[in-house]
Amino acid sequence: MIKRRKVLQYSAGILAAHSLGLRADDTASAAMKPAAITRPVPSSGERLPVMGMGTSRTFDTDRDAESLGNLTDVMRAFFSAGGSVIDSSPMYGNAESRVGDVLREMPVPAKVFAATKVWTTGRDQGIAQMEESARRMNVERFDLIAVHNLVDWQTQLDTLKSWKEAGRVRYIGITTSHGRDHEALLDIMVKEPLDFVQFSYNIEDRVAEERLLPTAQDRGIATMINRPFQRGSLFSRTRNQDLPALATELGCSSWAQFFLKFILGHPGVTCIIPATSKVSHMTENMQANFGPVPDTAQHAEMLRLFNAL
Repeated sequence: MIKRRKVLQYSAGILAAHSLGLRADDTASAAMKPAAITRPVPSSGERLPVMGMGTSRTFDTDRDAESLGNLTDVMRAFFSAGGSVIDSSPMYGNAESRVGDVLREMPVPAKVFAATKVWTTGRDQGIAQMEESARRMNVERFDLIAVHNLVDWQTQLDTLKSWKEAGRVRYIGITTSHGRDHEALLDIMVKEPLDFVQFSYNIEDRVAEERLLPTAQDRGIATMINRPFQRGSLFSRTRNQDLPALATELGCSSWAQFFLKFILGHPGVTCIIPATSKVSHMTENMQANFGPVPDTAQHAEMLRLFNAL
């Protein structure tokens, strides 16, 4: 296990050097650099790295030098490991503004997939909020805007359809983080032309496997998965527990990677957006963007092993 962890850490270092334009041995870099796991957005075929970045709570900070320095390091680790999808929302306090602050002050890759949400009632209020989100996040045109938690969804979705047709946003969608809204979300998924949906799914909360994920597959809708660690509660189950041998087979050196790879084991998952304000956790999470993806049998065995803890 120690040898495996060292290999993963060395791979992360090579990726960081490559992304930041640093000198490295070309032969070693080519040999050690793994290919990132990507999945297509069904409505366009565009492929995205499966590991994105959420900003709920973690980027809701004051605009002080210490906070900005830390968040810049977190973002740098994200980009260095090939990340591109950044998801935020007006609901997340200062998160959109801190994302924008960091992006203004650091070199960023040519490809950043900027996503946010509209979370208000009324057409004019929705438009004003989305325009403010663009200013806060330093985005000329969002890649994705979704109606957050179905708030006034008919009104906001009508605006988003118009914006997409006019080229003001590339993709549109709906989100929910509440199990009680699943039925309403399913109805919208069947009736409306959505590019993305966002909801919770993890090794402990698997309700999405019943209908949400299959419906997204049937309807050709990309999925963005929030709460992959059940807001951290999964780690209480695995504290002081050794990783199983299967984790090594899947390239996992931590339980966090194990949980993320479990989510990727479902073919209906497009992208996962864990949120963190710690560089070490970001580096650890992003390693799940590489290596094997669990097949059906491995996915079932991961669940069995977790339930046996």
